[in-house]
Amino acid sequence: MYNELYIYNIRKDSWTKMEIPNPPPRRCAHQAVVVPQGGGQLWIFGGEFASPDGEQFYHYKDLWVLHLATKTWEQVRSTGGPSGRSGHRMVAWKRQLILFGGFHESTRDYIYYNDVYAFNLDTFVWSRLAPLGAGPTPRSGCQMSVTPQGSIVIYGGYSKQRVKKDVDRGTQHSDMFLLQPEDGREAGRWAWTRINPAGAKPTPRSGFSVAVTPNHQTLLFGGVCDEEEEESLEGDFLNDLHFYDATRGRWFAGQLKGPKSDKKKRRRDKTAEPGGADQQGRGGAGAQGPLEVLREVATEDGTVVTTKQMVAAPGSAGQPLSDEEDSPDAAGGPVVEPSPRSNAMLAVKHGRLYLYGGMFEAGDRQVTLSDLYCLDLHKMQEWTVLVEMDPGTQEWLEETDSGESSEEGEGAEDSGGEAGDGLSRQA
Repeated sequence: MYNELYIYNIRKDSWTKMEIPNPPPRRCAHQAVVVPQGGGQLWIFGGEFASPDGEQFYHYKDLWVLHLATKTWEQVRSTGGPSGRSGHRMVAWKRQLILFGGFHESTRDYIYYNDVYAFNLDTFVWSRLAPLGAGPTPRSGCQMSVTPQGSIVIYGGYSKQRVKKDVDRGTQHSDMFLLQPEDGREAGRWAWTRINPAGAKPTPRSGFSVAVTPNHQTLLFGGVCDEEEEESLEGDFLNDLHFYDATRGRWFAGQLKGPKSDKKKRRRDKTAEPGGADQQGRGGAGAQGPLEVLREVATEDGTVVTTKQMVAAPGSAGQPLSDEEDSPDAAGGPVVEPSPRSNAMLAVKHGRLYLYGGMFEAGDRQVTLSDLYCLDLHKMQEWTVLVEMDPGTQEWLEETDSGESSEEGEGAEDSGGEAGDGLSRQA
């Protein structure tokens, strides 16, 4: 586990480690939200800690703020806040932080939450909300984002239930809800509404990553779809893009157009394929499917790990084509995308999506990534690799005497305790 702070400079294309005194304790599966107050602040709540030997494991319920103007950490103590948890979600809404869900696990039992809390950035006071209506069932690792209309969207997530002694069954949720203030005011009452958007809905998954685009759509990337048996867990890791347009109440598949070609553009016949939005939702009828490329990399201890890279076929554009768009046969070569993964970090700046790290599994090993990609969201042509994956930086930890993998303390946001129980998906 780490409590390091790094800043990536877009202009210089470089990472810098920030040495700021008195940081929060080491953790993972927490939430961090940036707000403009006070010259810019980064707020952090909760998360979990697990020692490499598995002897220590606990959930935090502390609240910290990094003052970006002065580069100082401050712990904010306020009563009445959420209980200790990880895998929760938190967003900035007007002058408040709104927190939903998460889970808490001990050596004997676990619990998932669907409670909602608000932290007032002016008064530094927590309050528990009691929204009207039927809301989401308890879960962690869901999508939580603010719509242009001022509502909050909750989508998907993960939870598990005990079906018999020592046997748990995980559930990957695919329902969606709106959390709305009844009169739009910060001090008013809130209400839940279940919605069922149209379009190309993402396949069931957990551990996906979320960001908000410049046109206020919610972007969803990757994740993992688990296949659970009583004694085993296998995950199909993903690297696809999806967009949720709250204004239109619709999902869109986000496939790349490929790099621009030098060939002459041709004008597309407007009458050939009516309904640009539907074309985008279908992901381009007749488009070639992505190709799967396997690559073997050797770590410094000699372990060979096989990574699966998805290469998009030329012309598999998910966005509607403009009047003067390159034809599919004029597209360039294959477009390399980030390898399938869960729990990557996303950020949008100047119309570009930045994707850092994440994790995937190769056999019994959890591989933690440190690569960095960039995608121009206006052009949607191709990913740019800013930092390639370096397998030499992987640090494999020895297994404990109990046979449980101690890699779980390495920063792959897991549940910290039961090897292979699938909780690494939810953070």
